[in-house]
Amino acid sequence: MDAKQTYDYLNDYWKKHVIPTLSDYVKIPNVSPSFDPEWNKNGLLQKAAHLLLDWAKKQDVQGLKAELVELPNRTPLIFITIESSNDKSNETVLMYGHLDKQPPLTETWEKGLHPYEPIIRDGKLYGRGSSDDGYAIFAALTAIKALQTQGIPHTRIVVMIEASEESGSPDLPAYVEHLQERIGTPSLIVCLDSGCGNYEQFWLTASLRGLFVANLKVSIIKEGVHSGHGSGIVADTFRIIRMLLSRLEDETTGHIKPDFLYCEVPSARLEQTQICADALGTHIHEEFPFVSGGKPVSHDLKTLLLNRNWKPQLTITGADGIPSVEKGGNVLRQYTTLKLSLRLPPRVTAKDVAPKLKELFEKDPPYGAQVTLEVEKASAGWDAPETSTWLNDAISKASQTFYQKKANWSGEGGSIPFMGMLGEKYPKAQFVITGVLGPGSNAHGPNEFLHIDFAVKVTCCVSSILSDHFKHFQK
Repeated sequence: MDAKQTYDYLNDYWKKHVIPTLSDYVKIPNVSPSFDPEWNKNGLLQKAAHLLLDWAKKQDVQGLKAELVELPNRTPLIFITIESSNDKSNETVLMYGHLDKQPPLTETWEKGLHPYEPIIRDGKLYGRGSSDDGYAIFAALTAIKALQTQGIPHTRIVVMIEASEESGSPDLPAYVEHLQERIGTPSLIVCLDSGCGNYEQFWLTASLRGLFVANLKVSIIKEGVHSGHGSGIVADTFRIIRMLLSRLEDETTGHIKPDFLYCEVPSARLEQTQICADALGTHIHEEFPFVSGGKPVSHDLKTLLLNRNWKPQLTITGADGIPSVEKGGNVLRQYTTLKLSLRLPPRVTAKDVAPKLKELFEKDPPYGAQVTLEVEKASAGWDAPETSTWLNDAISKASQTFYQKKANWSGEGGSIPFMGMLGEKYPKAQFVITGVLGPGSNAHGPNEFLHIDFAVKVTCCVSSILSDHFKHFQK
């Protein structure tokens, strides 16, 4: 591979043939099914899928077959196969991404920016879905085109772009089962839906946390009563729910109390965490928009990374039963419901914690209150298998070639539910989990952007790895 030719080709191709269609994709408000119960009727996921599918078919990728697969009552899936450029190659690479989006949060975007109005500013494409995860299909196919343009062989490649990832990928297992024979048994899986610590080197994801989401509801009276009449006799449901949360979390430190929510951190991950802490420095916490005087929970950089990647953490992401400040009257409310988002260490089995947490909250409720924990989702985390020598060399070479720096391995605090499932289904596969979600890119939040040049270089690295995958299996 000619590195300069590869970068120049992809940089030019992205500007002319990727960014325009990616911008059109940004304009579509195709939020994930969890946020659009009428998704099938509204047709926005289908609209986005057809836009990306039509683009894929027009790219003149040799050996490409692309289609939209739609199982009954399931979100659509783009399924692409690309024949090996060498008849002797029997290996398969599976490449993954998704096209559904998080909600827009329109009101919170910076003036001049909008979730569904693509704007390029300072080399960044702003708009919802630009980096999470609209770019994935473009990176996958242009990485292959870069090889074919230089006459560099590659193995058979399967690309799957799903439409329910932001809802926990509930539809993906059915598609993997349905397409099992056509997928084959991949020896390499490339996921283009992860993060990076900076925009200066190639980043690989070593682990992902799991996710447990549930609604905790506390009721104490059948209807609201005058707070002056009832307080001091009837316990406030917010106080009761605070008491229950203290069973799970130390409110002073944020430490999660139950031992069953922890796992041992492998020594290799501890070493990688220290390397990442050294590479990123105080940017680990400085990237966050703290208010004036705000500060992180610790100033020990390694501790911060371990907190995010290998320790359980609780976030309250929603509430019911609590009026707005404007509408709040002198009423002792009948119930309080909080949505709990509990991130789990990579090696904790998400489905096993549900009954234990239900018992933790529902047993012996304070003041005889009615307490229910309604589980919404329990998504598995993931810890990457040991990287083979050939892949480690390929990753190192790619990063040095296109970034002139070493590659870095990091845990991710978020979840990609598909990875745990793939790890179980293809235990012998190697993984390249990478992405463009770096500092300030703000996936899920306001002002989401794609760092265009970084995305091009990630694509270059993937192309290089695909070439080395072919070489390795031809020996």
